[in-house]
Amino acid sequence: MSELVIEVVNGEPYQYYPLGEHVVRAVGICGGRPTFKYTRIEITGTLDRLAAGESLDAIVAGYRGRVAREAVMEAVQIVTDGFLKTLPALEPA
Repeated sequence: MSELVIEVVNGEPYQYYPLGEHVVRAVGICGGRPTFKYTRIEITGTLDRLAAGESLDAIVAGYRGRVAREAVMEAVQIVTDGFLKTLPALEPA
């Protein structure tokens, strides 16, 4: 994991571990589950909406500027990369 970043946002300390440019694990936010930076929007909810067939454009529009298209795409890439890293090596039968 990356190093802890501490910023002041709206006069309050915001501490997070970056997982990417837009996805973080913030101290004291959503139990440390990955969220989009500066929000309490968990990436899992967004990924569930994509999996259910909601369009990326509809999801981004619903967030009203709080989450960019690039942020959602980054979340998909982070989860995909993590999944691929957990796959065991295949052995011939």
